[in-house]
Amino acid sequence: MSQSTATTPSASATVSTTKPSTAPTTRVDALPSWNVLLHNDTVNDMGFVVESLCRFARLSLPTATRCTMEAHKKGLSLVIATHREHAELIAEQLTSLRLTVTIERGA
Repeated sequence: MSQSTATTPSASATVSTTKPSTAPTTRVDALPSWNVLLHNDTVNDMGFVVESLCRFARLSLPTATRCTMEAHKKGLSLVIATHREHAELIAEQLTSLRLTVTIERGA
């Protein structure tokens, strides 16, 4: 019969740790700017629009109110300028609430 013996690492055993290589990341402030634009509509209540801008675009109440009033009076208002992925996310969220929103490449 054979006996199995458990081996334990000796005190002199060396454990090497290497840091995994990380791929270089693109800084957010180096990405091209995209504008999220709010269009005026006659369907949505202004309070609902302001609340939606605060919730999804994370605008302050005064900024969301200004943006809503500008869209109401001029037909169009800049909600936020950000990188493309974030602009698409905000536009998708606001569109799901039946707000009229578009994105365009910033200057």
